[in-house]
Amino acid sequence: MSSKKIAIIGAGPAGLMAAEVLSHYYDDIQVYEQKPSAARKFLMAGKTGLNISHAEPIEKFINRYDHPEWLEVWIRRWDAVWIQNWMKGLGIDSYIGSSGRIFPVEMKAAPLLRAWLKRLVDQKVKFYYRHQVKALQQNHLTVLNLQDNVEQTTAFDAIILACGAVSWSQLGSDGAWRNWLSSDEMEAFQASNAGVVRKWSRFMHPVFGQPLKRVHAWVDPKSKSEGDIIITHYGLESGLVYRQGRDLRSLLKRQNKMWLYLDLLPDLTIEQLIKKLQPAKKQSLNNIWRKAGLDTVKSNLIRELVDKELWAIPELLAKQIKNLKIELDDFRPIEEAISCAGGVKQEALTENLQLKSNPYVFCAGEMLDWDAPTGGYLLTACFATGRAAGEGVYAYLEKQFT
Repeated sequence: MSSKKIAIIGAGPAGLMAAEVLSHYYDDIQVYEQKPSAARKFLMAGKTGLNISHAEPIEKFINRYDHPEWLEVWIRRWDAVWIQNWMKGLGIDSYIGSSGRIFPVEMKAAPLLRAWLKRLVDQKVKFYYRHQVKALQQNHLTVLNLQDNVEQTTAFDAIILACGAVSWSQLGSDGAWRNWLSSDEMEAFQASNAGVVRKWSRFMHPVFGQPLKRVHAWVDPKSKSEGDIIITHYGLESGLVYRQGRDLRSLLKRQNKMWLYLDLLPDLTIEQLIKKLQPAKKQSLNNIWRKAGLDTVKSNLIRELVDKELWAIPELLAKQIKNLKIELDDFRPIEEAISCAGGVKQEALTENLQLKSNPYVFCAGEMLDWDAPTGGYLLTACFATGRAAGEGVYAYLEKQFT
């Protein structure tokens, strides 16, 4: 074991993976975490079932990212199969759900995290909780011990930043690290995997919290996807909305406004729908719509968005149902987003995730400028870039000191 001293800032998935890699080579790995415990966002994400990766074909998997050409080499090395085997090595069995998503059998994050931290401690990784990094100057870190309010500056042979982005800041990702980099090294953060805002009339209030079931959604028809959408007091929320987030952001940037199209009844052709919408004796409009497949939530949305003059004209109403345009105002605040687009630019880093402006520093995880939908892609990239940064540090130190 070498005696090189390495600091890792952030005890989330990327930082822990970097520590795991480096603990095989060096005996002085120090992980600094400003919160009282590790991986708080990881634990929060796992409360409803830890979706850790996805079993879809690797080509499709890689293209879920907005910079696939950058991440591809790492995602291929540390893919879903690798992650399942790694979990198995920690004593955590996994399974593939019907959607292709991969979960621990226990569905929880805590047992996996406990086993992982035990392994790292057994490998002599040192954890410093409630320690906040206040400054980074070349290879020197100034760290404030939040328990006794003592500040200390220490030199390291290498430093890995795995500080997260800026969503869910109460769990530790507050973005303070941006002060350590220049503005031209950063792409501005934007909310990703976040709800969208639409001001509803009072007519929609009774269906707040209820789903639009089995609809198709798209901004660009080539990116059409299927799922459910929840009507909320502020607009729309769901994984289906998140999958359209990249196209929505692009639209907002180009036109300063955005909209989403829905097919409320994707199982019916427009011709079939027109037949079902034909007026019938002694049947109310509500009953005709219900028999056509429009439940209360979908019917209310039609009444909210479609001119009343079209309701009783089957040919025109069918076109609206199959191509319903919802104008949107914005995304929910970035603080509420599951993840963020933006971060440290690829151009600011070497192929080993080393800062070109400061060779002592490497970056990993969500603080990098990549984006992906939910479904296991976020964690997979955090794991992969954490390991890549760890290997980058090893390559740098061995070259420096040989």
